[in-house]
Amino acid sequence: MPAADVSEGATEPPSRVDFPAIYTAEFGYVWSTLRRLGVDGRDLRDLCHDVFVIVFSNLESYDIRRPIRPWLFGIAFRVASDYKRSAHRRREIPVTRDAVTSAPAADELMLRNERQRLVLRALDKLDLDKRAVFVMHDIDGHVMPDIAATLGIPVNTAYSRLRLARTDFAVAVEQLEGGER
Repeated sequence: MPAADVSEGATEPPSRVDFPAIYTAEFGYVWSTLRRLGVDGRDLRDLCHDVFVIVFSNLESYDIRRPIRPWLFGIAFRVASDYKRSAHRRREIPVTRDAVTSAPAADELMLRNERQRLVLRALDKLDLDKRAVFVMHDIDGHVMPDIAATLGIPVNTAYSRLRLARTDFAVAVEQLEGGER
């Protein structure tokens, strides 16, 4: 099955789920989701692996008529939540090192990296429940009913968490920017 059949834009649901296609099409999404949920860079590879082990183990329970990304986000959210609760987690500010395909100017690259670090540091200030709703809605673009279903919360609770997360995020950005000046 082509990779497009497992993405949100598929016009017809596939007749069966193809794990290699899901892995190929959605690895980057899972990686980014885990990073946005506060997973340190040194642990991303392991936790991505954990997410896809869970995906493979639960493929039979996946409803192929529904979009794959909210389901993947739910799994990634639970993996990140377990990770954050673990006692061995060290507090460090994650630093991203993007592969450069076309060389942007050094100042553009520096500015982009500073913005990414600012966003990740501001996201770190949010508690995980608010952060999950904020990332799914404002960054990944999922609709609120899918978010609520994925996280197992009422839709109104999801809207409330989004409102609070946006406020907390704006305050965190303002504090972080003020502290850097």
